[in-house]
Amino acid sequence: MNKPVVVFEEALAAPVLIPDAMPGAAAKAASAGPAYIVLAGISFSHFLNDTMQSLIASVYPILKDSYALNFAQIGMITLAFQFTASLLQPMVGHFTDKKAQPFSLAVGMGSTFFGLLLLSVANQYAIILVAAALVGLGSAVFHPESARIARLASGGRYGFAQSVFQLGGSFGTSMGPVLAALIVVPFGQPSIAWFSLIAFLAIVILWRIGVWYRPQITDKKPAPIHLHPDAPSPRRVRIALAVLVALLFSKQLYVSSLSSYYIFYLIEKFGVSTQTAQLYLFIFLAANAAGAFFGGPLGDRFGRKYVIWISVLGALPFTLAMPYAGLYASAVLTVFIGLILSSTTSSIIVFAQELMPHRFGMISGVFFGVAFGIGGLGAAALGKLADYTIAFVYQVCAFLPALGLLAVFLPRMPKHMR
Repeated sequence: MNKPVVVFEEALAAPVLIPDAMPGAAAKAASAGPAYIVLAGISFSHFLNDTMQSLIASVYPILKDSYALNFAQIGMITLAFQFTASLLQPMVGHFTDKKAQPFSLAVGMGSTFFGLLLLSVANQYAIILVAAALVGLGSAVFHPESARIARLASGGRYGFAQSVFQLGGSFGTSMGPVLAALIVVPFGQPSIAWFSLIAFLAIVILWRIGVWYRPQITDKKPAPIHLHPDAPSPRRVRIALAVLVALLFSKQLYVSSLSSYYIFYLIEKFGVSTQTAQLYLFIFLAANAAGAFFGGPLGDRFGRKYVIWISVLGALPFTLAMPYAGLYASAVLTVFIGLILSSTTSSIIVFAQELMPHRFGMISGVFFGVAFGIGGLGAAALGKLADYTIAFVYQVCAFLPALGLLAVFLPRMPKHMR
């Protein structure tokens, strides 16, 4: 699981060197504007990566019926998948802060490739757990370095670049249930192997992005980071990071409750078929994807603190109403929940990066890792609760967006840092 990040005052002032801080590189990128082809490529790769990840949760009904699994065991599959990503992403980010690896993305995607092939032939619960962990390992390698590439290609529009990057991942997440309904449900578990072709396509694209990335990080002398005199104090940075983690907790745990158990909730409460439930899940995930794009540009324009405040707390009325709504009303409510909650992700991540610009890879890894870890641990805990009554899961999770009140403790950042 994720361990708390302890940030010492010396570390906050230490001139740790990262490629994004190279002299002239940032200014040159900003004057040239965003590298749209690179942003499109890394966003599309994020789409492919998260399509394959979301496939795991989408085939839970098939695995549950085929191997007579209970909800607690379903939660453990999610935990195995997300634990590797949660544990390794900060480590990957810390390593690439010291030495960027332009082709690590393509290599990491190979783990996802083999994980999908293994899942398609798994005939024991332990093998399913290993396959899920391999897919999580590919994600651990992908996210920190790809977030760095998105920032490097941003041309100074960091929120916009992060939103474009997140947009691909969110749409990929929404495609998992649809592809599972169209392919895996009719053709069974072996058809999961077909999705390894997606992983192969991602490997090719990421290798080409690595070719573009390599000249950006070689033969250049990095410069130390100098903190702005109006930047938050080390104590305020620690408080802000804790608040951002708590806000990400409220957002990601609620999303995890829907992505892991919403299908079962609809089947049990409304008696719909598995394919119909997967399409309703797609509606939520598609709204989640659409909302992911708007948070970054709005944060660039109005300030990330305000976007974070509204995005997390604004979903509360809809989450409170959802457990008591009918089938069609629930679908409408999940659209609003997805649109509002997802718009905060880009702002949270960019805000954290601006708090510690000299630990860019590590912070990206920690926050992406926290998101995966919270999802995994939460899915396992909620699985225990769902074994008793799945409807109660959403009555409890409905209060999670209330943690958005913690945004009042976030510091005001100097304008040039936004």
